Amino acid sequence: MKLDIFAIGAHPDDVEMSCGATIAKEISLGKKVGILDLTRGELGTRGSAEIRKKEAAAAAKILGVSVRENLNLADGFFENNLSSQMEVIRMIRKYRPDIILCNALDDRHIDHGKGSKLVSDACFLSGLPKIETQVEGKDQQAWRPKHVYHYIQWKELVPDFVVDVTGFMETKLAAVFAYKSQFYEEGSKEPDTPISSKNTMESLSYRNRNFGRLIGTEYGEGYNVERYVAVKSLGDLI
Repeated sequence: MKLDIFAIGAHPDDVEMSCGATIAKEISLGKKVGILDLTRGELGTRGSAEIRKKEAAAAAKILGVSVRENLNLADGFFENNLSSQMEVIRMIRKYRPDIILCNALDDRHIDHGKGSKLVSDACFLSGLPKIETQVEGKDQQAWRPKHVYHYIQWKELVPDFVVDVTGFMETKLAAVFAYKSQFYEEGSKEPDTPISSKNTMESLSYRNRNFGRLIGTEYGEGYNVERYVAVKSLGDLI
């Protein structure tokens, strides 16, 4: 299966929270999208890896993605090393996406920055033919995605560009709140975490609404890039 877009996150729910509306919009436009989670989120204060696996499957169904995979790297302790890079390269070559969406360049959680650099490096290395990989006993061909975009997470980073996601916030929020173990629920006896507050729940809407305000639309999702984004003409900008 070839994907148009491969959204990669360090933990289940990273993708939904940060670029869920973009994914929903692209799927509505006929794009084939997949999700890759680097870890199972097993160190999360609330819930468990097993619970989050079920929640991730429910969220993927809501978004309508074509495939969801998990590399089972060590939550909190994975490194941007040869072993991890080769695992990501195999996935990139397996699905041959044109666009990669991945973790924020800088963020509160240490896995987000690590995941960002790991995926970025793997995207480059995946294009080198002398790096040999196999999946299910079959040799893979080199493949380098055309674009790598980093979604914005906890920190208020200044985006390099913003996608108009008006009309797709309802789908995004439904996918996010499929992770019932992680977010605010009145009367819950689970420990408090930075993302389990009512404020965080509400911020998913008002942060995207603010991105929309900045580009003259109702809602937006922001992204950073490591290299220039090119347009064919000024008319490509909205």
